[in-house]
Amino acid sequence: MAIHEDSIWENLNQSRRVPLEPCWLGEVYSLNLQADLRLAITEQLGLLSNKGWPVLELLIKKEGVQPELIRAAGLCHQTEAKNWLLKLLKEQKQLKLLVLQALACWGGELPITLIRNVLSEKSQPLLLAGLELLKFKVHQLSDELLLDLVQKPLRDFRDPVVLSIIRVLQRRNSAVVNSQIAEIVKNGSEPTARAALLALSCIATSHSLSTLSNLLDELPQGTLREMAQKQLQLQLHYK
Repeated sequence: MAIHEDSIWENLNQSRRVPLEPCWLGEVYSLNLQADLRLAITEQLGLLSNKGWPVLELLIKKEGVQPELIRAAGLCHQTEAKNWLLKLLKEQKQLKLLVLQALACWGGELPITLIRNVLSEKSQPLLLAGLELLKFKVHQLSDELLLDLVQKPLRDFRDPVVLSIIRVLQRRNSAVVNSQIAEIVKNGSEPTARAALLALSCIATSHSLSTLSNLLDELPQGTLREMAQKQLQLQLHYK
């Protein structure tokens, strides 16, 4: 590693004690640096929020669209950065995953049509990025619309996708959403079924209590039924 890079790392490591100026970060950034160092520099710029975005914008114009600059745009939480990312999403399809991941914090502000389109993708990383966007949108949606959005990814056979859906659904407390989680308990793989049972227990409301009670009548003898009984007893104990 070059001495120049050592010096930059030293300054970055001391940034909590000695805050770094955005201009200095912009000056030391270079495509000639190691990738992890470029990422660390741009992450600092992103965390500087409204002071960091103008420098990031200059770097984008100077060096072009780079993965670390996309990520930093998401960290700075500036409206101008969001608009740039949305523009990039339309113009450079090959960067779709990176841009969607950067847009996660604005999930609540993004149109439903965009999220629905992402949730129709076959790629697992894109589906997971779409579900991360949905996580920030949940509180704005009716139960019916939420369940409609997750129906297609729910048919996905991959556990990471279903596990991510469970994490989204457990943010809601309603009988209809709890019933959907219960369907995963009855029809999912063992990892997703267990995660769904834990989700119902964590919701810890009268709706989830009723759902767990119904599952005891529906599940066959075995480890899942034993787990449902244990979670139900825990809820009753702390109720």
